[in-house]
Amino acid sequence: MSDGFYEADFKSYCLQPGTPSPSGNDAYRQGPLTGYRKDIIETVLRNSLKRPDLEQRNIQLLLWSVVSGSDFRKLSWEVQTTAQQLLSRKQIFELKGGVMGVVKTVSEALPPTGVTSANLKLKQLFELGTSSYELFERVAVLQQSHGASKTGINKDQWYKQSNGYYLRYFPSSYQHVKIQVYVPEGMAEKNSQEQMLFDPVTMMAIPAHSNSQRLGIGAPAIDVIRKIIQIQKTPENPKKPPVKPTNPKTVVMK
Repeated sequence: MSDGFYEADFKSYCLQPGTPSPSGNDAYRQGPLTGYRKDIIETVLRNSLKRPDLEQRNIQLLLWSVVSGSDFRKLSWEVQTTAQQLLSRKQIFELKGGVMGVVKTVSEALPPTGVTSANLKLKQLFELGTSSYELFERVAVLQQSHGASKTGINKDQWYKQSNGYYLRYFPSSYQHVKIQVYVPEGMAEKNSQEQMLFDPVTMMAIPAHSNSQRLGIGAPAIDVIRKIIQIQKTPENPKKPPVKPTNPKTVVMK
């Protein structure tokens, strides 16, 4: 194991309906996975790592149904089947349970923001049995300019992890994000393990200065299942995270 730069493209998912898709000008930072039914969302994302064969669209529809508090029984057969392969029986039972009435009451009591309005519209589409993914996407992913505000965070910002390596996010849309990893010189020697655990599922990619999508991270967009970074040699690494690493390598996973 040695130091170096790495990158891989990951499937990502909209977790905040009613906001614009990321643009090339958006800076994204790291934030904890939070929100309604966080445990179910994390389970969907984590188990999607083991099922790269599942359609990304069906996983996204499942997540939209969860965050909007939609009735599981109104989902299409394809989405329900996807849920059965990603969630436990107990979690599916919860999605079918009476909590939906509570969620509906709470949602209707909230101020009519873009996000709550989008959730209500998504619920209506699920109730109607809409089969067009594009209609759901039109509601959840707005095609409009981003509301930006100034901040000290830029697109090249690195975020340090607990075991010493750094990562950063470069989304190209709400469905895809490039994650870059930097392992500082000498970090491999401090880590006695042969492999370094890379677990992006517990974190979200969050816009730093706009109202763009909050993204959940799923499986790599290549035929890899697990999330273990194999460290390979990169000569002459700088001691501090550079602004723009040159010749990044693809993350090797198994």
